[in-house]
Amino acid sequence: MRLGGRLQLSALLASSTFSTIASAFVVTTTGKAPVLSFTKLTRRRFLSQRNMSSSSSSSSNKPKVALLQFAVSSNKQENHQRASEYLKRASTSGCQLAVLPEIWNGPYATAAFEEYAEVLPCVGAEDSMDASPSAQLLQQHAIDYQMWIVGGSISEKVNDGTSTKLYNTCLVFDPKGKVVAKHRKVHLFDIDVPGGITFRESDTLSPGESLTVFDGGEDFGMVGIGICYDIRFPEYSQLLTQKYNCNLLIFPGAFNLTTGPAHWELLQRARAVDNQCYVLTASPARVVDDDGENESNNKRKYPHYTAWGHSTVVAPWGDVVATTDESESLVVTELDLTKVSSMRQSIPTFQQKRSDLYVLEEPSSSS
Repeated sequence: MRLGGRLQLSALLASSTFSTIASAFVVTTTGKAPVLSFTKLTRRRFLSQRNMSSSSSSSSNKPKVALLQFAVSSNKQENHQRASEYLKRASTSGCQLAVLPEIWNGPYATAAFEEYAEVLPCVGAEDSMDASPSAQLLQQHAIDYQMWIVGGSISEKVNDGTSTKLYNTCLVFDPKGKVVAKHRKVHLFDIDVPGGITFRESDTLSPGESLTVFDGGEDFGMVGIGICYDIRFPEYSQLLTQKYNCNLLIFPGAFNLTTGPAHWELLQRARAVDNQCYVLTASPARVVDDDGENESNNKRKYPHYTAWGHSTVVAPWGDVVATTDESESLVVTELDLTKVSSMRQSIPTFQQKRSDLYVLEEPSSSS
């Protein structure tokens, strides 16, 4: 489902995050053979497990989710094969929902978006998707594994008869293979950090114009979708949860080595606490820069982008319940959605808003 509208806000209150401890159920690729283990992660202050059950204690009212953090190359066919492998492993792990990373079918480079762009189906589509090999792959696996698939994002080509536009787009498929949501990245990644990184998605991409939610049924309830840079804008997330009562906010993303260490986890925990819901992110795995050469020692066609990795699940209290490092990983965890209602009842900020002082709303012209 896509919902039109820009956001208006007359004032915002600052939010805070909490210090936590965390561990993760991670499937990590080492060489050719995947290794499955329940791994305690000693990342900075995270030293032990908190508020998380292992897979052996999984119950029917705690759906499993998987974050697919795999390496992305310039070879679309190889990327499709990698995505297929990870979706199969997510299914084998008993997951009801899988999330792919941002721009998973080709390089994350403004100059590459047009080459790797596809004509994507509309919401409600459930027929064959021959015009989009990436969408067809996701649809087929959703059907085969009876699994919700949040398809990360790929570049989308749209021709209106007079011009062609490109978007950074996420498709969501239900377990029957139907497209139930289509999110075009609303906030384009245009930054210039001195001594860090300069990137301008707007050089080739157009921004989306809609909020995006879908109904994940009995397992998940309402789910909101954003892409990467969208997470920096609290108004977007707040409108999704306040208007559509989302239990989950999902952001496929590809933060970098400048913004990743400083803000990746911080923003996820902030959005989780702000909205008293789960926040899920899926990043590509980190691929080390090879000085401009590809796997065949030929000069690389597009600039290299180094992703931060660290795909993560954050609970409503702001605690990290599952995460990984920068390497290829399948992050698997259960979601206890009773924590969403418990948090909203015990700290009822949704009912304590001061509408006499500030208002968050869609413009009246929105559909």
